[in-house]
Amino acid sequence: MARAGRVIQGLLRRQSVSGSRLFLATLAGLALLASSPALAAPQLRAQVRGELPAELRTRIETAIGASDRPVKNRFDARQRANAAAEEASAVLRSEGYYGSRVTPGVSDEGDGGAYITIVAGPLFRIAEPRIEWIEPEPAAELQALGRGELRLEPGQAGRAIDVVSAEARILSAIQKEGYADAFIGPREVIVDHADQTLRPTYRISAGSLVKLAALKVETTGGTRPDWLAALAPWGSGDLYTPGAVLDLEKRLVETGVYDQVSVSLAPPEEGDSDGLRPVVVTLTDRKPHRLEAGASYASSEGLGADMRWSHFNRFGYADTSAVFGRASTIDSRLGVEITLPHWRRLRQSLTGYAAVFNRETSAYDETGLELRADVERKRSDVAFLTAGAALEYTRTRERAAQPLVSVIERDQLIGSLLGALALDYTDDVLNPRTGWRVDVRGEPTVLTGGVTLSYFKASAQGSAYLPLDADRRTVIAGRVKAGSILGGTISGVPASRRFYAGGGGSVRGYVYQGIGPHLQDNTPRGGLSLVEVSGEVRRNLTPQWGIVAFVDAGAVGLSAEPDFVDLAVGVGLGVRYDLGFGPIRFDLAFPLDRRSDDPSYQIYVSIGQSF
Repeated sequence: MARAGRVIQGLLRRQSVSGSRLFLATLAGLALLASSPALAAPQLRAQVRGELPAELRTRIETAIGASDRPVKNRFDARQRANAAAEEASAVLRSEGYYGSRVTPGVSDEGDGGAYITIVAGPLFRIAEPRIEWIEPEPAAELQALGRGELRLEPGQAGRAIDVVSAEARILSAIQKEGYADAFIGPREVIVDHADQTLRPTYRISAGSLVKLAALKVETTGGTRPDWLAALAPWGSGDLYTPGAVLDLEKRLVETGVYDQVSVSLAPPEEGDSDGLRPVVVTLTDRKPHRLEAGASYASSEGLGADMRWSHFNRFGYADTSAVFGRASTIDSRLGVEITLPHWRRLRQSLTGYAAVFNRETSAYDETGLELRADVERKRSDVAFLTAGAALEYTRTRERAAQPLVSVIERDQLIGSLLGALALDYTDDVLNPRTGWRVDVRGEPTVLTGGVTLSYFKASAQGSAYLPLDADRRTVIAGRVKAGSILGGTISGVPASRRFYAGGGGSVRGYVYQGIGPHLQDNTPRGGLSLVEVSGEVRRNLTPQWGIVAFVDAGAVGLSAEPDFVDLAVGVGLGVRYDLGFGPIRFDLAFPLDRRSDDPSYQIYVSIGQSF
């Protein structure tokens, strides 16, 4: 590890290293770090002696555990051996070896290490598993259901986990049939050393059938009872199931506006003669307001600052409303937003958005008003469908070749629809280390003002993350993005709606919008197609600090079909510091295909990984 660190430091001290060489040097350093052996491999706290099945030996060694601290003296070794013997005995009993013997000892050779000697003995097996029903006995059908959930065959290994799991399965199956008050009595397990058998007897009380009634809401907040009632996945008189109660609790937690959520069946004394019993919903609202602030920096894009003031559950629908603002060199805006969870159907949210904005880029200047409404449907925990509509009034100032470069001002009304699908199988939003994610979207658009034009803008992006070790300290990450504008022309599509590449969220090492066709005065022209590819090697050095080597590439074309005529590549390295909820990143990037007036490097600072 130390040698790898010296290699990296020596490479970075060479001021004449070019961008490509620096990238290769960083990759070499990361490879050394990834392949460096541990400084001191942990050793088992006590050696395991005796003839044992391989799987059983592995379980015992895992339970004993390892230590990188050497044995101090024979007293320390004796303590380790005794502790290991206790752990091993517990594993042996749990696996069905009730007649085993474990003897701790301390070696007289070498450093006097601890060891245990195991004689496993015979494997005890299941015999005559049965259920005793506590009065009153349930119907024959329910008794048959319980016996079916035993799943203990005479002669199978008498493992503790199997005995306990059978009890849990029986109770769960009974409760799913509407017997909410079912409970487990004292279990009896006879271990017979004479014939090496295990005879479990389960004592179960089914109780009476329970039907679900209306909600009983206990809260000091302003949540509307009628909205809560609509979330319940049952109707009055439906049989109780644990899944229905848990599902309602999950739906309320997903809204994010409560500090505590509890959904439970009312006690038996609150039920009526027909078996109907209310469900108690206890809600504790989170603090009604939250102020958030953020910042970012890039060499070509300058400093950006964001602020957001949120209000939770203002209207009693577990809603979130917010006022937000952003001030930056390129994009500044002020707006409001409201989100209604479980809007009109479960796991479907409505977001309304309105903002005034001002964009000042190398390609165009634009001010305007945007109104937008999106409906997001959560199909599962990893799949999201979005449909939306937007209306914008903009005033754009852009340059065009006609055939000489001239300035064009446009006042336009732009209407668009949105359809999007997102799949996210990663383990973390801000710092993914395994899995993959895909986002596909299409936007049919119509604009008026000087010229009337309709076109279809489509884009797709995917990224994947592959850990190289069990601890996920080294991760290979890749990203691909492609886009196309169909039915439009480069002169008809406003500059603000074209594709651009270059910058912190695109191809690092180049100025914002710096990749692709340019006008004669070097103004970025944008294009009707886009292709971007990125690759990263991420390596954690400590729980907080990490380093990254990356390469980005991208191209923008004047036609709807992507081309690679002006493919530009950037390389670099970065540092990551984990803030607990996600990393803050500092990237230094170098363009390999820079124009004569392009900067020789770019710096980017923001929160979260680049992709």
